[in-house]
Amino acid sequence: VILILTVSGFVIYRFRQTRSLTLPEFFERRYSRRFRVFTGMLAFVAGLINFGIFPAVGARFFIHYIGLPDTLSIAGLSVGTFPFLMLGLLGTAIFFVFTGGQVAVIITDFVQGVFVNLVFIVVTVFLLVQVDWIHIFEALAMAPENASLINPYKTSQVADFNFWYFLIGTIGVVYVVMSWQGTQAYNASARSAHEAKMGQVLTNWRENPWKLFVLIVPVIAYTVLHHPDFAAQAGTVNELLARTDSETIRNQLRGPAVLVTMLPAGLLGAFAAVMLTAFVSTHDTYLHSWGSIFIQDVVMPIRKKPFTPEQHMRALRWSIVGVAVFIFLFSLLFQQSQYIWLFFAITGAIFAGGSGAVLIGGLYWKRGTTAAAWAAMLTGSSIAVGGIIIHQLVDDFPVNGQEFWGIAMAASTLVYVAVSLLGPKKAFDLDRLLHRGWYAMEGEMEIVDATPSRGFRALGMGREFTRSDRLLYLATYAWVGAWTLVFIVGTVVNLARDVDDAVWAGFWQGYVYLMVVVSSIVVLWFAIGGFIDIRAMLGRLAVMRRDDSDDGWVRDSAPSGDGP
Repeated sequence: VILILTVSGFVIYRFRQTRSLTLPEFFERRYSRRFRVFTGMLAFVAGLINFGIFPAVGARFFIHYIGLPDTLSIAGLSVGTFPFLMLGLLGTAIFFVFTGGQVAVIITDFVQGVFVNLVFIVVTVFLLVQVDWIHIFEALAMAPENASLINPYKTSQVADFNFWYFLIGTIGVVYVVMSWQGTQAYNASARSAHEAKMGQVLTNWRENPWKLFVLIVPVIAYTVLHHPDFAAQAGTVNELLARTDSETIRNQLRGPAVLVTMLPAGLLGAFAAVMLTAFVSTHDTYLHSWGSIFIQDVVMPIRKKPFTPEQHMRALRWSIVGVAVFIFLFSLLFQQSQYIWLFFAITGAIFAGGSGAVLIGGLYWKRGTTAAAWAAMLTGSSIAVGGIIIHQLVDDFPVNGQEFWGIAMAASTLVYVAVSLLGPKKAFDLDRLLHRGWYAMEGEMEIVDATPSRGFRALGMGREFTRSDRLLYLATYAWVGAWTLVFIVGTVVNLARDVDDAVWAGFWQGYVYLMVVVSSIVVLWFAIGGFIDIRAMLGRLAVMRRDDSDDGWVRDSAPSGDGP
């Protein structure tokens, strides 16, 4: 599924063609200004709630990882460590946002990404040396037969993170492409539609190191906490976890607590640095995005005239500060009652539950109507909000956050299609929206090969592809294709006969070793290429002519262009 999305540039390519700075701005161009304001407010509220637990999760990590006391003495006053640490971390993130806006966010996030991925690989290798595979699989084998932690074909009794979780997640991969606005500015930062698509291809490779890390750490943690040979370390972990009465919070802290007991001094500090840089890079990106969306898509469209550049910058900065104040208070007061990933799913669905249908329909279907967009967004957000309220009122409600998200996606899609078909049959001018044909803009498409071969075209490599672009596509086809083949063969074999856990153990061991090698190559590749691209970006910015009128204010109901 991801391969098809990646090579086709699904949504990503067309969204960049619209030249919209935010998703709600696209909604105004495609539907109406009122719909932009509504979706801007909905995205902002959903983003704030989703973002609201970030400072709390980060602060709790550092408190338990470093072993900080519950209170600190500052100038003779007793101050709670939890709020004080959140203020310090948020202040650091705001500093980077205000230092240089999105350009600073891009550069600091890149440097942080290289550092984090390098440490991830080093910590992963160290943990695998400290805890051998025999211990790992002996511990994992203790799980109930139909809740296996080794054999994915024996997981029918796994709660929450089961077959339905991953099926809904797979559908969601298609449905929410660019729907979530936490990375709003990145979505609009690509030089061209083609570069936006290539960036997504690179993302699939860039994520390998952290995917390896988030696979290994929970496995190691489970082994330490369940295998009798690690009873001493497990006792230390349980002492650390005993500092909190909330089971939800203890679930969040088990992994970090195990790392505290396993890592030596150097790696212990390196991982603390990783979490600090990850905290800052995540928060500066989200602060920038949600603060921008409030000004761009809620405040600006209801004004009678655009901001001056000075007014615009001032409003954006105050909005970012307001987001920081809100998430600080939210983290201080909100009582989290479910897993982080399930919380993300249900809060994200407030906006993303309906936005996927509206975005995909608006980019690819001329018959999609404004009434259908309203109906789909209201349906998705209502289901998500209902799920949040139910989970706050009813303990152990049988439908979790992921399942509420799945219901929201399905209902919103059906509503969008039905209302569009029942509405007027007038076709929307997608060429004008996407700047194609008569409306094409000079410099937006760079033709490298005017007549690519039929074979390249069949593989999705058109006129804009350079030699390195093609090499990247072919490598992606080979990598994903090989794993798809493994999946198909593995499924047939496992359905045909019972596969012993020892076979699966060997498979996972080989998989992890291969991912360590590939991830190491990826870190080196992205470090070299990234620094080259950062230098090129700064060079372009130094001579680029700014157009202050290109600020997201839609001056016409359709995008500008010299049409017929």
